[in-house]
Amino acid sequence: MTAVNDDNPPRAGRPSVYLETFGCQMNVLDSQLVRSQLQSLGYRFTDDWKAADVVLYNTCSVRERAEQKVWSRVGEVGVHKQQRPEVVLGVIGCMAERDGTDMIRKHPQIDLLIGPGELDKAPQLIDNRLKTDLSSRGGARHAEVALQGNTHRRSATLAAAEDSLELLDLSRSFSPDDDMAGGRSAYVRITRGCNKFCTYCVVPHTRGAEVHRPPDHIVDECRKLADQGACEITLLGQTVNHYHYDTAASVTVNGVAQPQVGSVLSPNRGTGGPSPVFKPGVVSFADLLARIHDEVPGIQRLRFVTSFPRDFGNDILQVIKDRPRICRYLHLPVQSGSNRLLKLMNRGYTVEQYRDLLDRVRAYLPDAELATDIICGFPTETEEDHQATAQLLRDGRFKNSFIFKYSPRPGTAAYDRLADDVSEADKKRRNNELLAIQTEVSREVHAAYVGKTVDVFVESISSKARKTALNEADPSVTLGWERPVEVTQLTGRTDGDLIVCFDGPPELVGRMVPIRIQSSGPLILLGDLAEHPATA
Repeated sequence: MTAVNDDNPPRAGRPSVYLETFGCQMNVLDSQLVRSQLQSLGYRFTDDWKAADVVLYNTCSVRERAEQKVWSRVGEVGVHKQQRPEVVLGVIGCMAERDGTDMIRKHPQIDLLIGPGELDKAPQLIDNRLKTDLSSRGGARHAEVALQGNTHRRSATLAAAEDSLELLDLSRSFSPDDDMAGGRSAYVRITRGCNKFCTYCVVPHTRGAEVHRPPDHIVDECRKLADQGACEITLLGQTVNHYHYDTAASVTVNGVAQPQVGSVLSPNRGTGGPSPVFKPGVVSFADLLARIHDEVPGIQRLRFVTSFPRDFGNDILQVIKDRPRICRYLHLPVQSGSNRLLKLMNRGYTVEQYRDLLDRVRAYLPDAELATDIICGFPTETEEDHQATAQLLRDGRFKNSFIFKYSPRPGTAAYDRLADDVSEADKKRRNNELLAIQTEVSREVHAAYVGKTVDVFVESISSKARKTALNEADPSVTLGWERPVEVTQLTGRTDGDLIVCFDGPPELVGRMVPIRIQSSGPLILLGDLAEHPATA
């Protein structure tokens, strides 16, 4: 969950916006794109929602907890609007798309609903709402609504009509003051939507069908970001490794190549493991990774999330192996260690195929770190199923796992077809058992780094340091360097996505530095600067 803001002083006549983001990295990027649009039109951003003219919540439907936070915020703004009825409240993202206008009926304080497939309409709808206040409408209320609906208009007509969402990506602004790691880290979307229809997941219904951006656009966007100072880029997609673009079939509208609706990939079960089969002229994910690495040398680290285990070919692993600036980190959600449950989840692979993928990853990339997602307590899950998942968790040697208790999500196939028949007590117990296993594995993975020197991309001042700094009058110390420097606790990540904390000057944020690892825990590495900060 993130709140988007800036520290610019208010300017008379410029509407102020508070934008808070819930959920995944895809939502963070969506918020950045909306923010970019609004800033270009003169809107300013604030971190005080009570002082804002426009309050926007970018929502996620994947987890129940995130939804509950949104409803709490909406309720707070509803009370606030009793004193300031002119404030515009907007709900954007997946919750808006899933619940539709029903949300307005239940929460009449909402003025805007914008689905993730219609984010390019945000400035127009906000502007309309600000200009047609209650007094100009005789006190009558209405809401501005832009949703895809069940037809998924954006995906169905891409071959015949201009995709303005592509223009939204292409027109983004990038500011060192507003973006991650002091403007040195950025997200780039390569696909939108999803075709997998896992029975527990609402994403295909809220974000539409899988759509792939033209590779030239992606490479150009990465180049632009590198030219503006970004040294780390993370490629985003719901199933990022399924990216493919048929250059021979590309459509151009007003001089702009259009994204393409994704097809179902045909697996090749020959030697070397599953790999998508493409005809000549189709750019695969492996091809795209190689292009970005080779054509944009300014990028020091290239990451990608999230990968789908099915059809993860050795061609991708070979590209990563051959190109040192592609990070040795893979997020491979397995969800369950039971073949029976994987089939009920419609995941499209078996436990044996997933284990084969782990073996292939470690054969190609022995230094890679892995992470996964697991759902415990999925409908009909037995104790035997749970123990199979526990064993996979032990064997997988993941650096960390995102483990969640199943909660029925309206709009999914499981919600309609499968009774939520695992008791809350069993869900909680199984969740805690899996967390305990992962904690021990994570502790062992992190402990193996003690005594090593690793390159760390410094992302921020740690939250602990922020709290401590409030009680320190003068944090300046020499630490044996040539000049006194302000030192605080910084946090960053290794090539394998391990979190590292160390003491150093704040100006190291956004830089790559070598860190000697002195100690570790299940979630963190602690170390010291291995070189003078001026030469690190």
